[in-house]
Amino acid sequence: MKIIIAGAGEVGFHLAKLLSYESQDITLIDPVKENLYHADTHLDIRTLRGDSTSIKILNDARVSEADLVIAVTSSETTNITISVLSKQLGAKRTIARIANTEFIENQESIGFSKFGIDELISPEMLASKEIELLLSQSAFNDSYEFENGALTMIGVTLPRTASFVGKSVKEASHILPEIHFMPIAIQRFGTQYTLIPREDTQYKEGDQVYFMTSQDGVEELYKLTGKTKRIIKNVMILGGSNIGRQTATILSNMGINVKLLEVNSNKAFDLADALPEVLVINGDGRNVELLQEENIHEMDAFIAVTGNSETNIISCLMAKSKSVNKTIALVENMDYFQISHSIGVDTLINKKLLAANNIFRFIRKGEVVAMTKLNSMNAELLEFQVKPNSAVCDKLVKDIDLTRSAIIGGVVRSGEGYTVVDDLKIQEGDRVVVCCLPKAIAKVEKLFL
Repeated sequence: MKIIIAGAGEVGFHLAKLLSYESQDITLIDPVKENLYHADTHLDIRTLRGDSTSIKILNDARVSEADLVIAVTSSETTNITISVLSKQLGAKRTIARIANTEFIENQESIGFSKFGIDELISPEMLASKEIELLLSQSAFNDSYEFENGALTMIGVTLPRTASFVGKSVKEASHILPEIHFMPIAIQRFGTQYTLIPREDTQYKEGDQVYFMTSQDGVEELYKLTGKTKRIIKNVMILGGSNIGRQTATILSNMGINVKLLEVNSNKAFDLADALPEVLVINGDGRNVELLQEENIHEMDAFIAVTGNSETNIISCLMAKSKSVNKTIALVENMDYFQISHSIGVDTLINKKLLAANNIFRFIRKGEVVAMTKLNSMNAELLEFQVKPNSAVCDKLVKDIDLTRSAIIGGVVRSGEGYTVVDDLKIQEGDRVVVCCLPKAIAKVEKLFL
């Protein structure tokens, strides 16, 4: 697949890095030589220095042959221009990164595709929605919804008190007579090894386990894992970035009491005017005395989304020491995910990873309608739409020739989610969610072509 990425910033470089691992034909364009240097010397891709809005530069990148053009510069105006030009010059599909969320909220009525823009993405909006979902499932440390919650992926670290610790997957399934969830991936405590569970796989204390569940299964998981469902009423947000602002807006609209701390006085006053329902405080969130004055011990959740990863992590640890139950930190360094469970912060989120997940579904083969990568684990969740000529169509799950490095986690049919049992027959139009290790992706894709 020939892919052109315009913009070698944090999102563009990360995308180029991930795609280069899959032997895709990548061209990365940026006007700044220094931005291209690391990519040029460390990645097996083509780099091109120049302005991506230049028709000459786009032609030099062979845009007419491109299957996908991804415009992720820091300027949304530039990204929109690149996408429109690329489509007119022959690119098959275009994606533009934007900051103005109104564009996404009104994209159907405006009809951006008529201008040559097939998809709009906002990493900041994706991060805000991720935070909203994490707070709605506050006892868990990772989550992702398919088809508006018909199926939900939930990640949890198993405590010693979980009722199925020491039992196999098969034994655990008999604890509740009506099972509405199934495990799809496990990472053993203290390791970076991702395991696709089978019936004889044993749950162990400290495991990071990802479950696929229908709407009824969430309550069951609370009971079985020994986690307590907490109602989020009071939230403190550190950082008045776009993510902080959008998150504050979403949470206050949900009736949650929000305090937002911003160290820059001018930005704090602007935020106070823009967010009348939010208590905006001008101060340094790293100041323990300030946090205590603002009653941090009364907060149900603390969310740190400043531009500094270390500040976010340290402030979350500080909040944890003051008995805040749920902490979420925005980080830029992907390496932190590998040690996320030992850091002490409940959940780490990363804009680059969220944006990459959103874009990757256009690169996968088959009718992929959604995908996500599991935090800190070497596995992907792919949602395929079953076509009449797909190899899985009209087959029972138990008869599908699926590698041991992959597992079908659930099926959405007519808007309703089902966890998988062996005698479930896959039908045309079903949306099937598969969890697989990287080595199994090619084989899984073939089943849904």
